[in-house]
Amino acid sequence: MGASDFVLKPWENEKMLTTIESAWKLSQSRREVKKLKLKEKQLIAEINRPAQDLIGSSVAWKQVIELVAKVAATNANVLITGENGTGKELIAREIHRLSPRTDKVMVTVDMGSITETLFESELFGHKKGAFTDAHTDRTGKIETAHEGTLFLDEIGNLPLPMQAKLLSVLQNRAITRVGENVPVSVDVRLICATNCNLLQMVANGRFREDLLYRINTIHIELPPLRNRRADISELASFFLKKYAEKYNKPGLSISEQTLQKLESYAWPGNVRELQHAIEKAVILSDTAVLQPSDFLFRSSDSAPDIHSNCTLEEMEQKLIAEAIAKCEGNMTLVASQLGITRQTLYNKIKRYGL
Repeated sequence: MGASDFVLKPWENEKMLTTIESAWKLSQSRREVKKLKLKEKQLIAEINRPAQDLIGSSVAWKQVIELVAKVAATNANVLITGENGTGKELIAREIHRLSPRTDKVMVTVDMGSITETLFESELFGHKKGAFTDAHTDRTGKIETAHEGTLFLDEIGNLPLPMQAKLLSVLQNRAITRVGENVPVSVDVRLICATNCNLLQMVANGRFREDLLYRINTIHIELPPLRNRRADISELASFFLKKYAEKYNKPGLSISEQTLQKLESYAWPGNVRELQHAIEKAVILSDTAVLQPSDFLFRSSDSAPDIHSNCTLEEMEQKLIAEAIAKCEGNMTLVASQLGITRQTLYNKIKRYGL
């Protein structure tokens, strides 16, 4: 450990005791710092574990994973969109894990859960006494993510006044803690996610267009599970193994008829719903093979109506995108199902940027 102080002879007993006490406190502080650094390393290692849930071999899912690998190597801001349960946070963590910032922390903020009154305190931090309940100094989420990744989940839920404050931080790359006047520079890689149609929100005046451009350097759209049915069997096997181990039910399997039922269901809750359905079936099943009767779905649960609140062009774009995913990139089959020629199909793909 080395020396921390010294005492001259002849010494005074009181001073000797004070010196020993100070040395002991310093030693304790060093141990505490060492523990905190170890915990930080363990936390980063846990965050950066390869995402085992990123399972799938369908064309639609492979395209997502390939795009993630390309984007991760850069510092570009990323916007991840998709329905609830499609795996937006998993994709965000995978981008961070594969990025040059992998040895730093990734900080997640649920924008929908932060009230407007606490927005600045949560994101920017505050000084002690800045407001009634500010009993101590607090580092904000953005500053905590310095040199790492900041993941803003449910960005579409952010009210307009807060959008302006967030835009200012992104433009200036600096935050000002509540109760202070000195800006603090921050270096973060920004990833945002939402299940909202931000373009429609911009058109309706509910989301700032300039903020959308800031967060949308790269856009990753996650396909719903109904558009990657080829992955359902693989996902079901993964979750079956996971929960069979968790609930001490070794040797469980899924019958072929059950797989057919799973693959024909619309899965409005996507992968998350499939995961919960498998867990429930594992818990309640009394046999070694999961049967169709172990999965009870409401007949009203069907794919969302893509025609609602859509223009004709938006409807056509969605139909083509879903057909491409369903046919796993077989353009001849896609054209046949849509009742158009391959050349017309290619012209529309180019037009819509699909």
